[in-house]
Amino acid sequence: MTVPIDLSGRRAVVTGAGKGIGRAIALELAAAGAGIFAVSRTEADLKRLGADIKALGRPYGYGVEDLRGKAGADRVAAAALASLGQVDILVNNAGVSDNAPVLEVTEAQWDATMHINARGAFFLAQTLGRHMVKQGWGRIINLSSQAGIVALEKHAAYGASKAALDHTTRVLALELGPYGITVNSVAPTVILTPMGERVWGDAEVARPMLAGIPAGRFGQPNEVASLVAFLASRAAAMINGAIIPVDGGYTAH
Repeated sequence: MTVPIDLSGRRAVVTGAGKGIGRAIALELAAAGAGIFAVSRTEADLKRLGADIKALGRPYGYGVEDLRGKAGADRVAAAALASLGQVDILVNNAGVSDNAPVLEVTEAQWDATMHINARGAFFLAQTLGRHMVKQGWGRIINLSSQAGIVALEKHAAYGASKAALDHTTRVLALELGPYGITVNSVAPTVILTPMGERVWGDAEVARPMLAGIPAGRFGQPNEVASLVAFLASRAAAMINGAIIPVDGGYTAH
C-alpha cells in the first residue's frame, strides 16, 4: 500500500522562498495541498510567488525578513500564525554563501554566514517548535548542503554553518520527537537555479565539481522540493534526525 503525499489542511512556513529552491519548495507544498507563509528579503518576489500559490487555491501570506536571530524568528512566527492560524511545517531554506579561501575569510563573512545559515534557522525552529509541541504534530526540514558533510575548498564558513545546522537538526529531532515532530536535513549538491546557472553554467568552472558527482550532472530545484514534500508528509513519519544528501553520489566517496 502506498501513502500519497497529501498535505491538505496543513500550513507551512518556507524561508528564502522568493527564488530558486525555496520558491520550488513552496510551490511543491502548495501543489500537495498546504497553505504557505513565505519569507524572503524581497517583497516583489513574494508577491509573484503569492500569485502562483493563490492560483492553486491555497491560503497564502508572506513576510519580508532578514533572518539572523531570535528577534526576526519571533516576528516571522507571529506573522505566520496570524496569517495561517497554525503552522504544521517549517522549511528553513534561507541561507547565504560568501565563499573565500581560508586565509582570506573575514570576521564579517564568518559571522553573517553563521547567523543566517545556523542561528536564524535554530531560533525559528525553536519558536515554531513550541507551537508544534502544543498541537502534538510537526515537521521541520532544514536545507543544508553537501558542504556540511564533506570539505570543499573556499567553503570554510559556509561548510561550518551547514555542519552546525545538521547537528542542530539531530538535537532538535532528539528533543522534539516525543511530541510527534520530526526534524530532518536535506543536503543538496549544486542545484541549477537561475543563480546556479550563472555560477556553474561555464563548463570550465563546472568541470571539477561534476567530476565528483557519479550521476554526472547537477541537480534541479524540483528534485529537492519533491524530497521536502515527502518529508513533510505522513509517509515520512519514521524519518527523524536524518541528513539526506541530494547529490548524485558526491558524498559517497
